[in-house]
Amino acid sequence: MTPQPNPQAGAAVKAADRAHVFHSWSAQELIDPLAVAGAEGSYFWDYDGRRYLDFTSGLVYTNIGYQHPKVVAAIQEQAATMTTFAPAFAIEARSEAARLIAERTPGDLDKIFFTNGGADAIEHATRMARLHTGRAKVLSAYRSYHGGTQQAINLTGDPRRWASDSASAGVVHFWAPFLYRSRFYAETEEQECARALEHLETTITFEGPATVAAIVLETVPGTAGIMVPPPGYLAGVREICDKYGIVFILDEVMAGFGRTGEWFAADLFDVVPDLMTFAKGVNSGYVPLGGVAISGAIAETFGKRPYPGGLTYSGHPLACAAAVATINVMAEEGVVENAKHLGPTVVEPALRALAERHPSVGEVRGVGMFWALELVKDRETREPLVPYNAAGEANAAMAAFGAAAKQQGLWPFINMNRTHVVPPLNVTEAELKEGLAALDTALSVADEFTS
Repeated sequence: MTPQPNPQAGAAVKAADRAHVFHSWSAQELIDPLAVAGAEGSYFWDYDGRRYLDFTSGLVYTNIGYQHPKVVAAIQEQAATMTTFAPAFAIEARSEAARLIAERTPGDLDKIFFTNGGADAIEHATRMARLHTGRAKVLSAYRSYHGGTQQAINLTGDPRRWASDSASAGVVHFWAPFLYRSRFYAETEEQECARALEHLETTITFEGPATVAAIVLETVPGTAGIMVPPPGYLAGVREICDKYGIVFILDEVMAGFGRTGEWFAADLFDVVPDLMTFAKGVNSGYVPLGGVAISGAIAETFGKRPYPGGLTYSGHPLACAAAVATINVMAEEGVVENAKHLGPTVVEPALRALAERHPSVGEVRGVGMFWALELVKDRETREPLVPYNAAGEANAAMAAFGAAAKQQGLWPFINMNRTHVVPPLNVTEAELKEGLAALDTALSVADEFTS
């Protein structure tokens, strides 16, 4: 679709937004949100007719791009048939969505509890783990993000937690492996893996194994930096959980539904958790939906004992119809296979070539269509391009880089010292190359801030 400029309409949208919309994670008077007129496929555009290639997939959820006609039609058909219905009943869209998800989850994660998004999926997964074990503590990694609700934000390891951290949520944080910025003085992946597992088990020992209900990990951490765990790490965590009777929860909200080139990232590591959370890509974000995939053992806990939790819109028909259509589209059109192919053949080689050309790139890492560039001031010392959790003037380098990308028609996903490459999974090779060329130009601006 060719965007048609309509600045007057854009000004009205912007004025209403600034007068009435309270934006998340923002100082309200310091933001300038773009007024978006439309979106299709891998692109969106503003009211001035300027088009952007979306390298963020919304918030890493439009896995099949914007306005896929089959998903739009499924939502319309469901709305005409049954717009909504309470969660206590069996309805076709809900049952079919659960069946299709369970077909793709690893191991015996065959029961699906639907939520409205990823954060409340984490809330319910941790509640299930605590009730199943009778224990209170939950362990999670420092470099992590699990959502903005009360339990989820306390489980989160990045600075977004700080303002809401009550220090009473039963959460203990630990260091997960990340060789580039190792907390274990490791020099190889093997050392990083072994030392990270030793650190985790020591943490459990000193916290008291009988007090720990669950360990929560993003299978591949997302906004924290797309740090693919080293071989053996997740299997090692699984062994530790089995040893101490701890529930293993994998957060696949961002990594799931094809993002890593597999239906779920757990399949990359041949590991089966006890609980697995999902959202985002399950229906490409067209209607809010998330959930928890539950193992047989935990499901049995609530076989004759009521589970004390639920949501008014759990398994909403419109959301589930969108999920059914999305999963079927992904299967029919080879979307997961596309991500698995384009990651190593197009994205990785291009990003490694960018790293050779640009001194601001410290490391390239990722898998499938899930990549990050770590930006640095000095490659030798690995000093970050901007300080940890920088804002305002201290964040000037990253702000300049982001502005340069947008000037090139690329909408980047930036978090602290990283830019992520997370386009829709059905992006074409030509679109990818267009975006990577724009990224190349924007990195020249970041280079100006290097030592």
